[in-house]
Amino acid sequence: MKKRVSCILMLAATTLAAPPVFAQASAPAAAQNATNPVDPAAVEALQKMGTWLQSLKRFSVSTDLTGERVLEDGQKLQHSANAELDVDRPHRIRAVLTTARGKREIFFDGKAVTLYTPAQKYFSTVAFDGTIGGLIDRLRDNYGVEIPLADLFVWGTPEAPTGQFESAMYAGQDYINDDLCNHYAFRQKAIDWQIWISAGASPMPRKIVITRRDDDARPQSVSILDWTIPPRFKDSDFAFHPPAGAKKIEIVPVKNKG
Repeated sequence: MKKRVSCILMLAATTLAAPPVFAQASAPAAAQNATNPVDPAAVEALQKMGTWLQSLKRFSVSTDLTGERVLEDGQKLQHSANAELDVDRPHRIRAVLTTARGKREIFFDGKAVTLYTPAQKYFSTVAFDGTIGGLIDRLRDNYGVEIPLADLFVWGTPEAPTGQFESAMYAGQDYINDDLCNHYAFRQKAIDWQIWISAGASPMPRKIVITRRDDDARPQSVSILDWTIPPRFKDSDFAFHPPAGAKKIEIVPVKNKG
């Protein structure tokens, strides 16, 4: 009898309900206009970042995430996770998510997607021949699986609206490691979020902070992103080869698509 499991692979709090691109504005405003809390230059910075992200065809990116869990008495507990992505657009991606609870891996070679848990040596494979963007939608909608840093494939596309901001502002410059970055802050719906974008010729997102406003404790997540361009992966890295003792199982859809 086949084993059936529901696989959830997600990097909590890294998916923003926000628009594209991080990039410095050509002439960032020093402060918000009192009559217009949405600074057009801040929105333009996101758009420039998105354009740059969409121009990348082969890259590796990793993130270290620190999040917060709030107890009933208000005490906050931190947790951490790490995600690594190798990307060869438009049809290949490998993602690795590591938390204290274990490691999860996703392989997509343009023909099939495989989800693998090294500790248990369980893997599930589903045929799919679309793009990375289509894969992200299918895994999320059909199986409840989130690819880490999925927003990197949305920013700079028509699916990344920029009209939902209650406020948007330029907040100055900071260093993320040795990288001078322009800092922007946005408010929308139930979250505040900040982004630091490299101030050089490559407007890459380097840090993201999300604060939930629908919780009085205001829990935050902080993600630091590191990029490798050009990447060092091999074409063979996108193909999954079951190790000795690995067991194939069936991934169960989260709902009946009828």
